[in-house]
Amino acid sequence: MKKILGLDLGTNSIGWAVVEASTADNGELLPKSILGAGSRIIPSDKVDDFEKGNSVSQTAEKTKYKGMRTIKERKKLRRTRLNRVLREIGFLPPHFDKKIDRYGNFIDFTEPKICWNVDEAGKSHFLFESSFDEMIEDFRKAQPQLLENGRKIPYDWTIFFLRKKALSLPISKEELAWVILNFNQKRGYYQLRDEEEVVEDGNEETIITAKVLEVIKREPDKKDPRKYWYDVKLENNLLYQAAFLNDISYWVGTERDFLLNSKKLKDGTLKNTLSFLPTFEEIDSMNDTQKNKMYAKIKLKTEKLIEDTQKTVGEFIYDSLLQNPDVKIAGKLIRTIERKFYKEELVKILRKQSEFHSELQNRELYLQCVNLLYPNNYAHAHDISSKDFVYLFVNDIIFYQRPLKIQTLGTCPLEKHIFENKKTGERDQKHNLPCIAKSNPYFQEFRLWQFISNLKIYKREDFVDGSLKLNVDVTNQFLSSATDYENLFNYLNNRKSIKQSVLLKDHFGVKKNSDSYRWNYIDDDKKEYPCNETRSVLLKALEKAGIDTEFLTFEKEMELWHLLYSVSNKEELIKALNKYAYRNDFSNEFVTIFSQIKPFELTYGNFSEKAIKKLLSLMRLGAYWKEEAIDVTTKQRIQKLITGEADDTISDRVREKTADLKCVSDYQGLSLPIASYVVYNRHSEATTVTKWETPEDIDDYLNKFKQHSLNNPVVEQVVLETMRVVRDLWKRYENIDEIHVELGRDMKNPKDKRKKISNANLENERTNQRIIAMLMEFKASGMAEVHPYSPSQQLMLRLYEEGALSQLEKEDKDFDFISKVSKVAEPSASEIKRYKLWLDQKYISPYTGRMIPLSKLFSSAYEIEHIIPQSRFFDDSFSNKVICESEVNSLKGSLLGYEFIKKHHDEIVTCGGEAIKILSVSAYEAHVKKYFSDKKLTNLLLEDIPDKFINRQLNDSRYISRLVKSLLSNIVRCVDENGVLEQEATSKKVITCNGVITDRLKHDWGLKDVWNRLMLPRFERLNNILETNQYVAFNSEGHKIPTIPMESRKGFNIKRIDHRHHALDAIVIACTTRSHVQLLNNEAAKSENQEIKHALSHKLRRYEDVVIIRNNVTQTINVAKEFFKPWETFTIDVQSVLQNIVVSFKQNLRVVNKTNNLYQKIDAETKKKVKVEQQGCNLAVRKSLHKETYYGEVNLRKIKTVNLSSAIQQIDRIVNKEFRLKLKELLSLNKNIKEITSYFTEKENSDVWQDINLKAIEVYYYTNETKDRYFASRKSLSTDWTADKIKKEITDTAVQKILLNYLAAKGNDPKIAFTPIGIEELNRDIALYNSGVTHKPIYKVRKYEQADKFKIGENGMAKSKQFVEGAKGTNLYFIVYLVDGERKYKTLPFHTVLTAQKEAVDKKLSFCNWEQYLDSFLKEKGYVDNDWEYQFSLSPNDLVYVPAINEIVDENNLDKSRVYKMVSSSGNQCFFVLSTVSKSIVDKKEYSPLNKMENAISGEQIKKVCLPLIIDRLGNIKLKK
Repeated sequence: MKKILGLDLGTNSIGWAVVEASTADNGELLPKSILGAGSRIIPSDKVDDFEKGNSVSQTAEKTKYKGMRTIKERKKLRRTRLNRVLREIGFLPPHFDKKIDRYGNFIDFTEPKICWNVDEAGKSHFLFESSFDEMIEDFRKAQPQLLENGRKIPYDWTIFFLRKKALSLPISKEELAWVILNFNQKRGYYQLRDEEEVVEDGNEETIITAKVLEVIKREPDKKDPRKYWYDVKLENNLLYQAAFLNDISYWVGTERDFLLNSKKLKDGTLKNTLSFLPTFEEIDSMNDTQKNKMYAKIKLKTEKLIEDTQKTVGEFIYDSLLQNPDVKIAGKLIRTIERKFYKEELVKILRKQSEFHSELQNRELYLQCVNLLYPNNYAHAHDISSKDFVYLFVNDIIFYQRPLKIQTLGTCPLEKHIFENKKTGERDQKHNLPCIAKSNPYFQEFRLWQFISNLKIYKREDFVDGSLKLNVDVTNQFLSSATDYENLFNYLNNRKSIKQSVLLKDHFGVKKNSDSYRWNYIDDDKKEYPCNETRSVLLKALEKAGIDTEFLTFEKEMELWHLLYSVSNKEELIKALNKYAYRNDFSNEFVTIFSQIKPFELTYGNFSEKAIKKLLSLMRLGAYWKEEAIDVTTKQRIQKLITGEADDTISDRVREKTADLKCVSDYQGLSLPIASYVVYNRHSEATTVTKWETPEDIDDYLNKFKQHSLNNPVVEQVVLETMRVVRDLWKRYENIDEIHVELGRDMKNPKDKRKKISNANLENERTNQRIIAMLMEFKASGMAEVHPYSPSQQLMLRLYEEGALSQLEKEDKDFDFISKVSKVAEPSASEIKRYKLWLDQKYISPYTGRMIPLSKLFSSAYEIEHIIPQSRFFDDSFSNKVICESEVNSLKGSLLGYEFIKKHHDEIVTCGGEAIKILSVSAYEAHVKKYFSDKKLTNLLLEDIPDKFINRQLNDSRYISRLVKSLLSNIVRCVDENGVLEQEATSKKVITCNGVITDRLKHDWGLKDVWNRLMLPRFERLNNILETNQYVAFNSEGHKIPTIPMESRKGFNIKRIDHRHHALDAIVIACTTRSHVQLLNNEAAKSENQEIKHALSHKLRRYEDVVIIRNNVTQTINVAKEFFKPWETFTIDVQSVLQNIVVSFKQNLRVVNKTNNLYQKIDAETKKKVKVEQQGCNLAVRKSLHKETYYGEVNLRKIKTVNLSSAIQQIDRIVNKEFRLKLKELLSLNKNIKEITSYFTEKENSDVWQDINLKAIEVYYYTNETKDRYFASRKSLSTDWTADKIKKEITDTAVQKILLNYLAAKGNDPKIAFTPIGIEELNRDIALYNSGVTHKPIYKVRKYEQADKFKIGENGMAKSKQFVEGAKGTNLYFIVYLVDGERKYKTLPFHTVLTAQKEAVDKKLSFCNWEQYLDSFLKEKGYVDNDWEYQFSLSPNDLVYVPAINEIVDENNLDKSRVYKMVSSSGNQCFFVLSTVSKSIVDKKEYSPLNKMENAISGEQIKKVCLPLIIDRLGNIKLKK
């Protein structure tokens, strides 16, 4: 017996089934029994985004954080190098110097501040007091009132004073060291060319600072009466209009920042629009595109301001502080400034200070520092030995920028690099050549010839031989000669892109009726196709520079492209452009314009430049084709093809495809596939075929697989896991003879199509909901006659069609009326379909033009009719169906719609006793053109079924489909008697199915009923939980079936609530024979295959004699019904198999990997670069360590109540001051507790102290004295800071007081108080809300919370004081212990697991055995007591068995319905779901508000009785020992 493997591949699932099969006489495999089936799930939170068409990258976020860490590490590396040099030249202060080791690192990871020295008593002293005093004098002159009011100037501002002073006057060595190290901390933003903002022509946005001249308060806002509109008149005749909650009259006389949008109108005038510049908090909340755009504008404004003042950055900041000490330095002055400004400033400072410090001019000392930094890098040390300290500090250390890494390229499948092995003298293939950049002019030309070669022009409608045809090919009318193609290439070659309408009107001259034509590409005029983008950009730039475009020959195009493509640094680009301009005698305008060209994208084509050159020589035509451009080898092949000379390297297929080419000049204008056959003897997309002999060959493939090579991590994960599952199946079942596979459309489709399908599904779901609601209303009302165009009924239609039902709230007046509709018996799927079709065809029968009354729509008078009959072509889609009269459908029979009209036009048909006339041909054509579109219109105008219509269903050329089929083909590929493998990429033993086939067969084979029976217990349980009967109904045969009420239908699909549906689909796929595919894919619908189709249909389907009346004549016809089941007990077998499936989940618990890091070094003997593996244990963390927010632990003062005795022991903490003083007085008189109690309770004193309860005295305490831990982080002020929130969550009581006072002044409305304008008002008048005392501006506050967080590190002052919270989903281990016969539980936080796994790696324990170490680790670290007996651990997606009460567990006979999956854990809680459940029937209702449970369905608490299971990929389980 043979074995067939069925695979159902989704974005995060693999359904598999193996069936035993016999071999028919024609060699076809016929399924006989199910050997096994299962579902393998790959848990992922990225799948939903992937299916919606959003980009998915597993590494994007990880790469972002890795980049941030790299930046930090490089800053530290620069600092250590600076420390070493500054120490060598003696510039470091002694306290700082002694904290540094010989390599420049800080001892004990504690970094001292260079400007602060801590004495023996622990007191800090500012090192540069004299410079600070000089700065104070500057402020006394510029801001005398500031110092008079007691305002303190921060010591940190001294650095800006020194940066300004160092430009002209001497500063000390230590001060200069501080300045140099400060530049390492903030060295500016290194801008690449591709980060520059490109301004659209005629539309420019800039940030301006303008003085407010007048503020006029106007009328209240209509939407929010609390707001008032204001006219703000600015200088330069600008007017800003906006509505504010706060009064902004104080703006008069101040300068404000605005965003000015200048748009050039058609008449050439400028329209200026002003908007208020967002705050940095608002900018940070924008999406990345908007955020980068806004920061770019702020950057340009700041840089222009600095350039206009002709100051350095340090001068600019210091002078700004002198003018306005309240300005935020990082927030307002230097948020983003390009690096060149900092670089220029440091050069000026070092040049000037070199005049005062001889060490900076000492050559011997300089060389000593160079050798110190580069003891082994002789080449670099030699290169910079002729430089000076200025170069060393500026270019070699602080502002050094390493060259950017070259992006990894794909490899060309057609061309290999050949080299000679010097040892053997043989020529060996080394590797495939890298692929060409898409911006390369060769690729641009190649893509354009491809576009032209494939271009077709269709006339949307035309009469051919007296019949109306759609999409008639009229390409020859426009492109009839090589000259026409040459002219088209000339036209497109200078364009960036082309749209359908532009091509038809502008080039082909179809101006009046261009809408009557279309091309063969996407028929959407918004869609633009690329032409020669590179040449277009270069031509535009040359025109702007005033250079004749004739200059741009292909050679010059290559030169300019290579220059622009290769240089990413703007300064380097300008240098290169200057040289190019000098060689070609161009003006500076050329350099300016070309330096502004946006960099070309780093994307690559599929072939190398060498391959494209060879292919282009055969794809060009007309004047562009040159025989001498054809390479020598290809010329020889062409001659042999022309003469018919034998050559083993030329296959028969190539000779077939070139049979019509009789001379060399015919080898031009070839399509890409033909050109590839001529040059390479293969299709351009073909891959190397092979056959895997054993499962170990799959292991070899997996080991060699290059990660991320598929450029789609979701698909890559499924493909690799599929190969692992297939390998395990191969081992288990020993041989696989045939593979049937279906790929989910989400895997096959590109991003834009997935998004389009997702949106369409969403809209279709809404439509179905409305239709169901309306049908229920019809049934409830018992409506007899319906008139679709009556106003009252249109109103009802509109009510449902506009989605009123789904939008109603309980408060709406119509809620009760409409919601009762959902309680009416549900309409059938057929009724829903009828109603949708009725709406789609505008209530009119397409063949008679008669109105279809809604009252009769669901009666036998009307039927759903297939435009192309299923007997001729299997298409059960919506676009192949209409509603028409039953008698008309009977008359139409097996005719196509248009074919029927041509044969029976103007005939009279009796329908329900009424004579109805069939439409005439012209009336039918006019009707369908008016009411239908797209595919349905095409179907309605078909007279026959063209073969290309059929072939479209047989081909699936998408890359992922080809890859999967190719890999699976390697397992079952045929070998002929000569030992030659099948040369096709897809073996004939790999059969692909689609969803249409499997859905039809599932229905006909009764598997939908099987599924309903499996799901019914869940629906019955839900009825019991909710005390309702809405979730179970009865079908026409009286059997219970699952159902779902109207309000819960949105997004519900009964197939999707259980993981086993993947296995069910796989069983159907495995049992789908080649004959099923051939019939249902319409391969047999071709005209020459009609006999085959008839035979196949009778072989696979049940036929039934049906009596019909046609034209008053009674006839008996043989009608095809459902497909036969694969074998008699098929449905029973399927249900049995599904009930015994245990779903397998892919685990991902490894959090630490040992890495093999390689670095390059110069080999001492060969003097060549070699890769060397780094020694030691290098670890990489595979999961997120913690959330982004850093916290500081805070010690809060809180109040509690204690008795008198306890209060006396902590008397200074008593809250009531008078009581505290009196108590101290009594104690000073040596009064004891009894006497003190008597004093406060005596009658003469009781009135005074009546508020004091001696049993509950309020005292202060500090949180660090308790087990409770509190942590704070800085949060921006925003409109959600209510008075209650301020009191409960802000740590600083002084800030609390200010904010509460200000909030009270604003009517306790945070939406007024804490808007950006409100916060500005707060800080302007902050003393008013702080009892007249000044306070620094408040923009952020410290918000605290009680939590369990952990230190980010142990070493270093910063790390030891920073705390973080574990990232979501990182509780990976729930440990179960046994103590005195009772289970105890503990959830391990991620950082604990990480520490344990690191130690396990250090001790060289394998991951599979590391749990053995976990118990000893936890006890050693004191996480658990030593007498706790370790039982087992559970992780998310682990399976457990929950035995019934008194059950004797038999490992070989486990009840599969009692297998649960662990979902999550926290503390001593652990949550589960049934292992088969993929989704709750009703969110938060079926199991719990969390959609998971602690107790089993039968009531047992799972964690108390569960037994852990081990499961493999195929779902085989056993108890974990």
